[in-house]
Amino acid sequence: MKQRIVLVAIVALTAVNTPLVMAQKKIEQTAGRTQLGEFAPKFAQLNDDILFGEVWNRPGLAPRERSLITVAALVGKGIVDSSLGHHLQFAKDNGVTRTEMAELLTHIAFYAGWPNAWGAFRLAKEVWAEASDSTDAKTAFQREMIFPVGEPNDAYAQYFTGRSYLAPVSDRQVRIANVTFEPRCRNHWHIHRATRGGGQMLIGVAGRGWYQEEGQPAQEILPGTVIHIPAGVKHWHGAAADSWFAHLAVEIEGENTSTEWLEPISDEVYDALEPVR
Repeated sequence: MKQRIVLVAIVALTAVNTPLVMAQKKIEQTAGRTQLGEFAPKFAQLNDDILFGEVWNRPGLAPRERSLITVAALVGKGIVDSSLGHHLQFAKDNGVTRTEMAELLTHIAFYAGWPNAWGAFRLAKEVWAEASDSTDAKTAFQREMIFPVGEPNDAYAQYFTGRSYLAPVSDRQVRIANVTFEPRCRNHWHIHRATRGGGQMLIGVAGRGWYQEEGQPAQEILPGTVIHIPAGVKHWHGAAADSWFAHLAVEIEGENTSTEWLEPISDEVYDALEPVR
């Protein structure tokens, strides 16, 4: 219970200190004025300011859900022209994955008609032409957690096996970052050095991962798990083989702090892991 209280407190503080992470981006539309502003200014105003400015920004549904509903409605009416193409792109921008759109169109084909689905698939293939299974998985994982996945962790890539992502959460009072690992990704053995204080605390955010100290069995990290790492302890952490994983990394203040990076975790050692729960 204490661990869960700590996690909730940090989430609440983050919501106060970094509202951009939490806030839903306001949807804005200018297509009406761009295309019909001179010919039909009132229609353009209703399209941009009422439909998109107000209805799409109502709190009852997220933009992603509104996109799914809109695409289903258009295909159901047999509208498979450029307007559907626009809403397919909008759906992608709102976080709908290629896999989810394929499932939606397959499902709706039985209710809206096979030819309508064929027409929609033709447009959807163009919109998601460059999407990959990895991109789909990353997008889906993002929806599991309140913190962003962030950008590729290129600065520390040499110390990781597999791909990781980094999203700074706070650099005031306490430095906190959300670190996301693709399945099987893990960092090398390392030690947080300090002459006084120092170390690190990990808080599981989403997915399933591992933490291991040298000479000790591996520990499973789940959402809400808290790991305390004193300075001077050799350890590593990362994702499980079958799961994306994210944790908050909280840097503990100390004197003369540094990180000593050591050897990687071999596939043989990683594949033999058994958790201590």
